[in-house]
Amino acid sequence: MKNKNIAFLAAENPEALEAKRELEARYDHVPPEEADIIIALGGDGFMLHTLHEHKAENVAFYGMNRGSIGFLMNAYELDSIPDRLARAEAVRLKPLLMVATRADGSVESAPAINEVSLLRQIQQAAKIRISIDGVVRLEEMICDGVLVSTPAGSTAYNLSAHGPIVPVGSDILCLTPISAFRPRRWRGALLPHSAKITFEILEAEKRPVSACADYTEVRDVVRVDVTEDQGASVTMLFDPEHALEERIVKEQFEP
Repeated sequence: MKNKNIAFLAAENPEALEAKRELEARYDHVPPEEADIIIALGGDGFMLHTLHEHKAENVAFYGMNRGSIGFLMNAYELDSIPDRLARAEAVRLKPLLMVATRADGSVESAPAINEVSLLRQIQQAAKIRISIDGVVRLEEMICDGVLVSTPAGSTAYNLSAHGPIVPVGSDILCLTPISAFRPRRWRGALLPHSAKITFEILEAEKRPVSACADYTEVRDVVRVDVTEDQGASVTMLFDPEHALEERIVKEQFEP
């Protein structure tokens, strides 16, 4: 991967900032807006922020772990960065698009690389109707919330909510309840990536709900539509020995 312009970005923690100083002292680099590859130094949260911040710039993203969680990150090493980038395997991620309608009628859209989640705002459980491609599949779910996850996000909040882990190339979305009270035995669904998922909030005034696309929150929603954003994608680079597909398989066998 010769003649590629590289930019370094770091999270606001001492380890990441020190790594950025060391790397910039050793390697030629450019500002992010001039880069072909952005190297993000931090954890998964910082990588997610970097993907959102720079996804429109037609660059590839290569993460190195200088944070607390690094599922989306490669191991940190100061040496041989050009060689590692030349050997790296590319994974293309398709984000979700959330369109949230508030109780006052206003609408806000936001992309999500990991997941779109709906959560109750107060102590009252939420009541949510779920439709897939215009067909009501669950008339009423009483719950703390519900989420739709991309394959890349299936190991994040989705996994914490006891949702399934799915391979990145599977073209599947995970629909996972969060602390569902009724129906008790519903554990979620796997849906084709082309599905349009609609959530309608029942008794919205009494049981207010917020919707989050990754870290973009919209409060007091009455309806949320979620689809794969066909017009957008991000490219991530992984060391062959730490390929994302292998991590997803390995994660399912961790004790």
